[in-house]
Amino acid sequence: MPVVRWIPLLALTAASALAAPGDADFLALREAVTRGEATRVDALAPTLRDHVLYPWVEYWQLRARLGELPRADVHRFLERYADQLPANRLRSDWLRILGQQKDWAGFTRDSPVLPEGGVQLECYALQARLADNDRSALAAARPLWLTGKDQPDACTGLFQTVADAGALPEADVWARLRLAFEAGNASVARSVAQWLPAAKRPDPKTVDAVLRNPQKWLDARQVPTHSRAQREVALFALGRVASTLPSAAADNWRRLQKGFAPEDRAYGWVLVATAGARKLLPEASGWFADAGDAPMSDVQLGWKARAALRNGEWVPLLATIDAMSTDERERPVWRYWHARSLANVGRQMEATAMLAVLAAESDFHGQLAVADLGTQLSAPVANYRAPETDIAIVSRMPGLRRALAFYRLGLRYEGNLEWIWTVKTLDDPLLLAAAELARREGWYERAIATAERSKKLVNLELRYPAPYTDLLRASARQLDLDEAWVYGLVRQESRFVVTAHSAAGAAGLMQIMPATARWIAGKLGVKAWRPAVEDGVDANVAFGTYYMKQMLTHLDNSPVLASAAYNAGASRAQNWRGAHSLEGAVYIDTIPFTETREYVRKVMANAAHYARQFGHSQTTLRARIGVITPRGSSVAVTPDP
Repeated sequence: MPVVRWIPLLALTAASALAAPGDADFLALREAVTRGEATRVDALAPTLRDHVLYPWVEYWQLRARLGELPRADVHRFLERYADQLPANRLRSDWLRILGQQKDWAGFTRDSPVLPEGGVQLECYALQARLADNDRSALAAARPLWLTGKDQPDACTGLFQTVADAGALPEADVWARLRLAFEAGNASVARSVAQWLPAAKRPDPKTVDAVLRNPQKWLDARQVPTHSRAQREVALFALGRVASTLPSAAADNWRRLQKGFAPEDRAYGWVLVATAGARKLLPEASGWFADAGDAPMSDVQLGWKARAALRNGEWVPLLATIDAMSTDERERPVWRYWHARSLANVGRQMEATAMLAVLAAESDFHGQLAVADLGTQLSAPVANYRAPETDIAIVSRMPGLRRALAFYRLGLRYEGNLEWIWTVKTLDDPLLLAAAELARREGWYERAIATAERSKKLVNLELRYPAPYTDLLRASARQLDLDEAWVYGLVRQESRFVVTAHSAAGAAGLMQIMPATARWIAGKLGVKAWRPAVEDGVDANVAFGTYYMKQMLTHLDNSPVLASAAYNAGASRAQNWRGAHSLEGAVYIDTIPFTETREYVRKVMANAAHYARQFGHSQTTLRARIGVITPRGSSVAVTPDP
């Protein structure tokens, strides 16, 4: 049983650095901004003129006056802080004001390069182009329309302009209605339906009935299919049933599909098959076969590929990957399985060529490619170490100085925004200098993210730092855990941010959920656990490694299953096992949850890197992840986080 010791948080974080002059006034002004206390803001602002964060004081003051259209003041601010985050934020806010006021000439003049502002600014920019008689904007608006998601109000005006110009065909309205139904967004579907002639719209009461009980609606003796609207609602009901009971949906569709055109029959099978693949049902591949050559999105093709992969169907897998868009097909996961498919259908030379290219990358699938080629990982290129002159250069960059000031004040989110904005245009030498600066400041999260951006120059010690060595190593040894795996998991969970807290309530280095901590505390006989686990390091690590050990012990000593359980719960990790043995890579790449799938990939790839860094015996990633045996009788004995 691990020894639980508490260490005060302030003794362990960079946030404990001595406050700089003006910090208290800045925090007070920031609070006043939040409360809308303009008089208080104006009173405090002069005291902060020499503070490193003063640009944000100016930004807040100017943002409060944007409705007055202070063009000259805005332009001076944009010039003074050109290419810096405060200027980008103000330009975005300013363009929103101009868009809301339909000042398209001003919008065009003040947006030589559209700042990062999301879909709202994209829609305003296209409206500005249309106001300037740029007809190419009509086609550019189509991708913004064809989504099942709700779009900002700014896009409504754009879509109306497109419709008025006769560039919104009824087929596109039906296409978006189907996308909305497919995404389960009935409210978006209702809004989209308003763009159809009244006589052609789906009946709102019928849609409500489907939302309440889709199975009951499909079980009716006569499902209406006379109009396009009725058929789309029926497909909506089919998709909702399939999301929870794919087999029941398949039975329904065999009975109902006769009333539909061939292309709609095929689409119905796509819905059923995709849902079945998400549930890891072996029948999903057959349902995809029933869909024939139906058009599918990359998401649907991804599930078709996973169904084929899970069943070991290499020819359909190869064809499915070939059908994906170029961008999707170029993702490492599909490049890897494309190569494996080629090898399994006898096209070994092509497979080897693809694997050789992929093996140059250090991620999960790159490491698998190395193992498949039968080569050992070569000694890494010597870590590039940034000279002190470069570190001095980046330490003087205004954005990084502001980022470090935000970190000092405990405002990690704001600091991250400044840091990310500033480093995105740096070359490799300055990127690694910035990463080293972050490491020295104890901001391992930023050190990792920044070092990962370099292309030709590499520093693996910055990409895979190993802080808290004594604590993590001692906990790993006490519980007989692979320390490389422990480090790989902590790097993925928190990137070594002691104060990390997720929206779901996970806390600390090992992101312990309250329910999980409560269960562990009961096992360890610890009563006053909450402050220590949520705000400390020793207790957080003790609880986290204890939980890792429990997962490992009760899931066949498989680090793959234990990692999946740590993220998504032991019962899910157990249920995702197949009826027959699966190689570890197949299990991982067919995990139904996108977050968990990516999580396990990174934990295991991280562990392989740390093993090399720690001088452990050379083991390929394939050997590390092993084989996942069929579902057994073991029962999860821990709470699902």
